[in-house]
Amino acid sequence: MHNKGRFPNVMFGARLRPDSAALAIMVLLLFLIFVFLFLTVTAQPAEGQRFNVIYTFTNEPDGILPIDLRMDAAGDLYGTTAEGGFTRDDCAPIGCGTDFKLWNRGSGWVLRPLYSFLGGTDGAHPLSGVSIGANGIFYGATEYGGGGYVDGGTVYSLRPIASASRCRAGSCLWTEIVLHRFLGGSDGLYPVSPVVFDRDGNIYGTTWLGGGSGNGGYGYGTVYKLSPSGSNWTETVLYSFTGGNDGGGPGGVIFDTVGNLYGTAGGGAAGCGTVFRLSPSGFGWTENTLYSFQCGSDGSGPSDLVFDQSGNLYGATYSGGSGGGGTVYELVRSSNGWTFTLLHSLSGAAGPVGRLTIDTAGNLYGTAREDGAYGWGSIFKLTPGSGGWTYTDLYDFAGGIDGGQPQGSVVLDGHGDLFGVTPWGGAGQGYSGYGVVWEITP
Repeated sequence: MHNKGRFPNVMFGARLRPDSAALAIMVLLLFLIFVFLFLTVTAQPAEGQRFNVIYTFTNEPDGILPIDLRMDAAGDLYGTTAEGGFTRDDCAPIGCGTDFKLWNRGSGWVLRPLYSFLGGTDGAHPLSGVSIGANGIFYGATEYGGGGYVDGGTVYSLRPIASASRCRAGSCLWTEIVLHRFLGGSDGLYPVSPVVFDRDGNIYGTTWLGGGSGNGGYGYGTVYKLSPSGSNWTETVLYSFTGGNDGGGPGGVIFDTVGNLYGTAGGGAAGCGTVFRLSPSGFGWTENTLYSFQCGSDGSGPSDLVFDQSGNLYGATYSGGSGGGGTVYELVRSSNGWTFTLLHSLSGAAGPVGRLTIDTAGNLYGTAREDGAYGWGSIFKLTPGSGGWTYTDLYDFAGGIDGGQPQGSVVLDGHGDLFGVTPWGGAGQGYSGYGVVWEITP
């Protein structure tokens, strides 16, 4: 909600003595100055940093509901929108989503749509964001589409059709190639998380459903691998969740240095989410549940994980904790398994949805969806120290032209600038807006 100041109820038509009128004017001016200073202070990020909206989405042709960002080595930003773009019958009237590029020309940031999904065999609603592979090729997944008997989603690549110099200038065309179409059975259904790569160029990801006969026939989700074979790709299901202690509806996965995969899922022993590991062996892949959330002070609904330089895992939860707005936690490997440590409890209606970002100093950055001073979400930083972790609120969204309800990860460049998106807010404000891309500079 917006925190609007209210003017005093001054009867401007009443007859006042000159000294009374002057006093009333002075009081009014002091009140206005106080309101201005209050709004100025509360609208600014902490630590003297500056918040700025660098792009506001308009629906056509750029899309609506931006999901997440990635940055390449040149500092250009890439992302997806869940909906919008060029309207087609398969996704009318809102559009099937887009892939876009955002780069700084010196005088400002310029966005160019790279691809607008049609909703047929090419897929629809790219909720995973994009992952940057070798040779400037991007990879992602769409939740729906693909042309299977249930249109269970796709994994696709997006590559430029021009020289590198032309693409750097933003003048090249891009083409989409569908690598795999999910059929909704044992192969998986609804891929909604980013993909990752191993050293041999194989692609790994998860599907939210599919993989088994449980859950009303929809299954509880899979972890899959796509291997290149000539011009085609072959899918292998590494693990199908059962909906028991292992959970279901997995998020994205990440690799450790020896080839194990780590991720989070919903459900589990207490129904509050799990952290899992998949380890390769001569007989396939073995799943181990490293932690089951209890819906208490530890939180509930874990988002994706990130490693630090020592191999410790960090993550966040969407809800629970002492403040009700989710938690930030650490899992440290020990001889007896993994030890859970609560780092911070957030306050609000809903906490982090995206993966945390960690810098070289070990600071953690993230976004919370529905906390902050106005209930439209916030950007935060956690700093490690000898006495524990220090929480800093970097910015509180107001749901207006600044955006609202951030749900992606924070992108950090080499200068310490932070970037991210919100799916709501912008020119339309609130839920009438199409989303923004934001930046915080030191």
